[in-house]
Amino acid sequence: MAKKKVVVAFSGGLDTSFTVMYLAKEKGYEVYAACANTGGFSEEQLKQNEENAYKLGAVKYVTLDVTQEYYEKSLKYMVYGNVLRNGTYPISVSSERIFQGMAIARYANEIGADAIAHGSTGAGNDQVRFDMTFLVMSPGIEIITLTRDMTLTRQYEIDYLNNNGFSADWTKLKYSYNVGIWGTSICGGEILDSREGLPESAYLKQVTKNGSELLKLGFKNGEICSVNGEVFDDKIACIQKIEEIGAAYGIGRDMHVGDTIIGIKGRVGFEAAAPMLIIGAHRFLEKYTLSKWQQYWKDQVANWYGMFLHESQYLEPVMRDIEAMLESSQRNVNGEVTLELRPLSFSTVGVDSPDDLVKSKFGEYGEINKGWTSEDAKGFIKVTSTPLRVYYANHKEEGENI
Repeated sequence: MAKKKVVVAFSGGLDTSFTVMYLAKEKGYEVYAACANTGGFSEEQLKQNEENAYKLGAVKYVTLDVTQEYYEKSLKYMVYGNVLRNGTYPISVSSERIFQGMAIARYANEIGADAIAHGSTGAGNDQVRFDMTFLVMSPGIEIITLTRDMTLTRQYEIDYLNNNGFSADWTKLKYSYNVGIWGTSICGGEILDSREGLPESAYLKQVTKNGSELLKLGFKNGEICSVNGEVFDDKIACIQKIEEIGAAYGIGRDMHVGDTIIGIKGRVGFEAAAPMLIIGAHRFLEKYTLSKWQQYWKDQVANWYGMFLHESQYLEPVMRDIEAMLESSQRNVNGEVTLELRPLSFSTVGVDSPDDLVKSKFGEYGEINKGWTSEDAKGFIKVTSTPLRVYYANHKEEGENI
């Protein structure tokens, strides 16, 4: 009788390592270990993942590189929308998990898998993101989550792996990290105490630069396209370049507190130099190039876009409609933004854009009016005040008590 095939979403961490070995050894599955890379793994890490997967009992290991897909189908829209959850967090892990899940589901369908397994616990958001994606994209395929379903402890998994001949440095670190192209999240340690913040040592990227420097970021139709005058066709390389520059100043560090999908409050630290610099520059450029109502309505739908991404609703059809609106709004978002970087912070300096609406023949704010006369201004102000004058003429007592 043929063994059942299971695809394990394999990150190389403790939970997924345990899952590979347990399903192969104890349950008799034919295990396919698949690492879906959205930009968070180095070549060395991927090579180590492959070696470990075979040692753990996998019959096949694959790396599914979906970094470009992740950018084209998500990241660029998050920049268009200046998406920051609760005005703080660039939803790094949230959005990555969706694309990792979709890649795993496609692979499972391709090889005719009987089951898909992942290492999520029962107390986090990732279980929802993975399960929902698999249920929609791989209907009928069994979903296995040993860590959640068996309520496994970290020590139990370590002991099992050690007792079965797979030794690794599973020392329980104070912090856990999720590294990706759109930032690194940090959990554990002081984060578990609402009264405390993270020390310098908790961050993976240390401050190595002092003083300040100017950074020029170019945009074409809302997409990042250049860094200090160097044009990038490869957007991933462009993001990585910005990350390299900004991380040296420790830019993009913060703490996010928000509502989880499962209903409890969650707290996470993060470092995300490139996202914060790109979004900061992009938002600044839009102030010059978009109309008031373009900015207003784009902000409304962008907030929903970020919320739906975070809460595993990327496959909801309305997301394609929101993306269409966001993309349309970017047709005049062109130009170069100058930022000033310094340790742990940055500020916006100026914009050079052919679509700059500040450069107007109608007038210069606070200086001189060119498109109307003083009589026009007085008439405009009088008409604008009419609703208030009508109201307080009928409610004099309210006006007297203000």
